[in-house]
Amino acid sequence: MATPPTAGRSAGSTAGTPPHGPLAGVRVVELAGIGPGPFAAMLLADLGADVVRVDRPGGPGLGIDPAHDVTNRNKRSVVLDLKTPEGTARVLDLAERADVLIEGYRPGVAERLGVGPGDCHARNPRLVYGRMTGWGQEGPLAPRAGHDIGYIAVTGALSLIGDPDRPPAVPANLLGDYAGGSLYLVVGVLAALHHARATGTGQVVDAAIVDGTAHLTAMIHGMLAAGAWQDRRGANLLDGSSPFYGTYETADGGHMAVGALEQRFYDAFLELLGLPEPVPPREDPARWAELRAAVAARFKSRTRDEWTAVFADSDACVAPVLSLREAPHHPHLAARATFTDHAGTTQPAPAPRFSATPTAVRTAPARPGADTEAVARDWDVPQLTASPDPQRKARP
Repeated sequence: MATPPTAGRSAGSTAGTPPHGPLAGVRVVELAGIGPGPFAAMLLADLGADVVRVDRPGGPGLGIDPAHDVTNRNKRSVVLDLKTPEGTARVLDLAERADVLIEGYRPGVAERLGVGPGDCHARNPRLVYGRMTGWGQEGPLAPRAGHDIGYIAVTGALSLIGDPDRPPAVPANLLGDYAGGSLYLVVGVLAALHHARATGTGQVVDAAIVDGTAHLTAMIHGMLAAGAWQDRRGANLLDGSSPFYGTYETADGGHMAVGALEQRFYDAFLELLGLPEPVPPREDPARWAELRAAVAARFKSRTRDEWTAVFADSDACVAPVLSLREAPHHPHLAARATFTDHAGTTQPAPAPRFSATPTAVRTAPARPGADTEAVARDWDVPQLTASPDPQRKARP
């Protein structure tokens, strides 16, 4: 196995080049939340934006040591109480100086707090106002609570995952929160930022996880319409039902992932796997169960590491299934510095990579309120304070 990633190594950086990123000079206000909003803001910060996270007194958080909350890396933090007029006024001061604002409240909450799009655009017409929700800003479920699993359930995406004779498998919160949510918010924000710089006019970006997750299924909807996809789990080329696109257990309880779709890759797979003749034909789905059983029996004859060595340096499209702790040590990922160690935490390095404006993990996760003085100076907000005056009366 390869050595662990080098601390502080920048993905895609060039020796001697300062790692600023392509969004250097862009100012972002993040109204603190959990989940996809902070991840989207982290991505913008990774790309070089100056992200100021507005934390509320006492939270929120993931319930872990803030030093390990990687989604707050490359950011700065101030603490403001949006339930007070003073806190609202300071957020509007920041919004006036920002290019982008991100919030993840339920619809109407930002407006009630006095920091909705109307309030912010009155101060800064060029502002891109990014809204991150599960259900979106309108529709019957817009005011309701929800989580990733519910959002991907109603879009049909969850129905695709897992064995046909078991309930759908839960893909952590990667598919909805981060793929259908965070990444679509970032795409929308960057597109709106381009428009704002060209026209001087900002706008609201309504990024709903249900919309983004549904969008991710575009190819499969096309296949469904063409009759090339069955609307049930475990009956299609890419959902684990085909014996040459799935996972198999090894002798030591590990697993190997097989993606030998094309014929030439499948031929290489069969040659290295060493299935005894005759091999059931892959062209006949009626014999897929027989072929899968034969492949499974063969994989059970060796350990995961032994099979990894067999398929190394081949085009058989076979890879070991690694754990989170194992992944940073994979030779390819280590060579590319896909993971990095920073401030004692192993974490994914910024992605993607840029030839002229390299990125890096520049700072450890922001501690709530730790950057108040620096932000006040850099953003020219002289009255910015870390916490509200206890004598001030909060909003009811």
